[in-house]
Amino acid sequence: MNEGASRSTCAVVKATAMLGAPAHARSHSLPPEVTSAGRFPPRGCAGPRFWALFPQTGIDSEAMTCLVRTEPLPGTPPLLIPGDPYSVCVLLRGYAEPEGDRGAVRADGSVTLIVPTPGPGGRDPAASGPGSPRGAEARAALERAAAGPVLVDTAGPWSRGALLEALSGQGLAPGDVGLVVATHGHSDHVGNLGLFPDACLLVSRDLCLPGGTYLPHGLAEGRPLRLGPGLEVWATPGHGGAGDVSVAVAGTALGTVLVAGDVFEREGDGDGWRELSEDPAAQERSRRRVLAAADVVVPGHGGPFRVVRGDGPGDDRGAGANPPET
Repeated sequence: MNEGASRSTCAVVKATAMLGAPAHARSHSLPPEVTSAGRFPPRGCAGPRFWALFPQTGIDSEAMTCLVRTEPLPGTPPLLIPGDPYSVCVLLRGYAEPEGDRGAVRADGSVTLIVPTPGPGGRDPAASGPGSPRGAEARAALERAAAGPVLVDTAGPWSRGALLEALSGQGLAPGDVGLVVATHGHSDHVGNLGLFPDACLLVSRDLCLPGGTYLPHGLAEGRPLRLGPGLEVWATPGHGGAGDVSVAVAGTALGTVLVAGDVFEREGDGDGWRELSEDPAAQERSRRRVLAAADVVVPGHGGPFRVVRGDGPGDDRGAGANPPET
């Protein structure tokens, strides 16, 4: 929700964050591997891997949105989507509800946990590339941080107890979280950053403090932050300004999951998001790109929903391949 504007791209505090790329599943029903209770599956019990049905380039995201419909993903938090090499768990479902008769809204943001699935593949060679020594330092720090649990957003300070309880339900304490990604700087999404003093943080520049050490990340140049196979952070500006990001996770049992912050307030949010946006034109472009790439979207203030493409059975393929342009 709108409580301030991000002034530029994201900065890295001690490190950075990541996710996304090709993959997907094609079923209208929830696979048995996806559960709405319990902890992550034991090591080695990852969901199936899926591969992109569309090429990496050449997708017209604006045209794709004409063929897209959405449907709610059944289940309640904790909603687990297993995967390989990462599993996704929606810990807390965001909401935005009218309060009183003066147009006030009571709101809180979604919180999503991403856990790597151990395997023999090891470090992804695409995670590192040419760049400055400081850029290499950021990538190395990110790789170390993403070797453990990754948290996307932390909800508002009023949800501190609920967040701690949700983490405990997955067998985790705040100190176990290696990386926290803030999709944007509004208090209903970053209100509990203080619970994770030892984690690496990916935050928008409007949250940076003077005197801190911030490492370059490349989003300003239009490159996703990539840690490993199917794990990236994409620039998706609009709602909070130029610094908003989304986290993409490929290879889950439902395909590519896009944790989108407030790019989408909720499924079926119509045009209501526009009045909450710092840059509606940029957000419109981000929304189209998300719909062109995701199989499941976790919005900022509602339950996750599936993206279904095509007009009939057998033609509901997902694009799931292209990170958004910037």
